Amino acid sequence: MKSYIVGVGMTRFEKPESRDWQYWDMVREAGGAALADAGVDYGLVEQVPVGYCFQPSTAGQRAAYELGLTGVPVYNVNNNCATGSTALMMARQFVQGGLSDCVLALGFEKMKRGALGGGADGGDFATSPVARHYGIMAAAHGFEMSPPTAQIFGNAAREHMERYGTTPAQLAAVGAKNHRHSAHNPNAQFQDVYTVEEVLAARTIHDPLTKLQCSPTSDGAAAALVVSERFLVAHGLHDKAVEIVAQAMTTDTPESFGGSCIDVVGKPMTAAAARRVYEDSGLGIEDVDVVELHDCFSVNELLTYEALGMCADGASGKLVESGATTYGGRWVVNPSGGLISKGHPLGATGLAQAAELVWQLRGEAGARQVPAARVGLAHNIGLGGAAVVTLLRRPA
Repeated sequence: MKSYIVGVGMTRFEKPESRDWQYWDMVREAGGAALADAGVDYGLVEQVPVGYCFQPSTAGQRAAYELGLTGVPVYNVNNNCATGSTALMMARQFVQGGLSDCVLALGFEKMKRGALGGGADGGDFATSPVARHYGIMAAAHGFEMSPPTAQIFGNAAREHMERYGTTPAQLAAVGAKNHRHSAHNPNAQFQDVYTVEEVLAARTIHDPLTKLQCSPTSDGAAAALVVSERFLVAHGLHDKAVEIVAQAMTTDTPESFGGSCIDVVGKPMTAAAARRVYEDSGLGIEDVDVVELHDCFSVNELLTYEALGMCADGASGKLVESGATTYGGRWVVNPSGGLISKGHPLGATGLAQAAELVWQLRGEAGARQVPAARVGLAHNIGLGGAAVVTLLRRPA
């Protein structure tokens, strides 16, 4: 059974503690916007998966109750940085399996300032869900005093540079591109434009990654209303519809733990999810116009180019340097500004990617519109691990 996104919404992503609001305020704003976008009353929603990482159990209910007290099932979803896309995937599965005709996926995060603790706040990596991942890093590179997540991705960047000759300027080009894109996004946490030289000159977080190549902690929420074809027809929502053509989630395999940080941060998971999506849809990366991918750090954008088949292994630095992934190039990647500049409230990120692609495919993205965009791809990954790849298409 086909599934469609007919309504999306999001808050502006904000620096933590810069706005006086609670997570339920965020969800009321984002979820209400998605329902208003579709012109659908909350009373028609049959199930509600809600993604977040840093609130107690049943926070999903507390948030969803701001939209209505209808008694429908609410599911609390936590899958690290892939939480938002996991909630979206649950919504699609409910619809695709014929269990529901109208499902609202919500995602939010209210975070603290400062770098993430890498899943081991307090330093107890022995009991952390990502202890095995960081153990691979420590065996290959040791363990430094820089923030753990920046460290594991920064070490992946070092491996890429050693293996393929990738340069610091090529890594910085990702940050410069995404900051440039976010200047046209009113929902982005940052809207400043930087040159490659300015990105390189910013404070080093974990060599070779500078601050302007790292996603920030953020507050915010996003939402997507997913419906069946019969609901679409019954409510006359064709003009709003973007089809979820294919979607796949993968988790770690033995390849992830072979000793390389490039693998342990998720490149093999992404490649496997992308292959499944291409097989299921009959489409390939050559059919895609616009991409929202998980640039938690600049190196992850380069790794994802390769995993999605946009270029050969080792060629991603040259790809971004060539301009192939910005306006006027072969694809526009992260027109929203990506995680680096739009922000990264973990539970909302995957749904915010979907919202951006829906706006792009409808032709509603304003100054950041990708011309004639018809097919979009979203990639959301969580260390620990989960990778979700979603292919969206505007029906003819």
